[in-house]
Amino acid sequence: MAEVENVQAVETEAQVETTEAPVEKKERNNKGKKFERRPRRDRREEKGDGLEKKTISINRISKTVKGGRKPRFNAIVVVGDKNGRIGVGMGKGAETSIAIEKATADAKRHIVSIAINGTTIPHEMIGRFETTKILMMPSKEGNGVIAGGAVRAVVEMAGIKDITTKSYGSNNPINVVKATFDGLTKLRNAEQVAQMRGKSVEEIR
Repeated sequence: MAEVENVQAVETEAQVETTEAPVEKKERNNKGKKFERRPRRDRREEKGDGLEKKTISINRISKTVKGGRKPRFNAIVVVGDKNGRIGVGMGKGAETSIAIEKATADAKRHIVSIAINGTTIPHEMIGRFETTKILMMPSKEGNGVIAGGAVRAVVEMAGIKDITTKSYGSNNPINVVKATFDGLTKLRNAEQVAQMRGKSVEEIR
């Protein structure tokens, strides 16, 4: 009789274990559903930096490798808020979209603030890069942007609405954009010049 009771006790314990196991599994499943990850958001939309971008040019280049020539693309992009902040960047990629994306990221890393006097620049300036020179002159309000394609894109992204420019030397888009960017970064308003010389703004003017 004792052996029969022991066998029955073992069977009842086994039944209890089998009934408890699914309950634990169910609890785990509910616990897992409770902490589900939310869908990922686009980081660029969350950032909201207020910058606009403009693609200046896209060139098709080739890279020579062991198996032959591998086609690639080179892009130049200008970003700015049209309120005195501007950046220029370049990028390469196997596709045009990748090259533009890299160029945009590079331009955002090199954003600078430039001096603007109303709708024009505070003074005359010459920007240089390699064999290219860009002459930039202030203009009266309402004259508009008198500039070529690459120069126009850069000054408009900077927020300049009235300016007269003249290009000398090479008209390569890369040289023109970088020469224009060089000239804009050299601009100084009256307050900055007075601070550099240790004088008042009235003495400078």
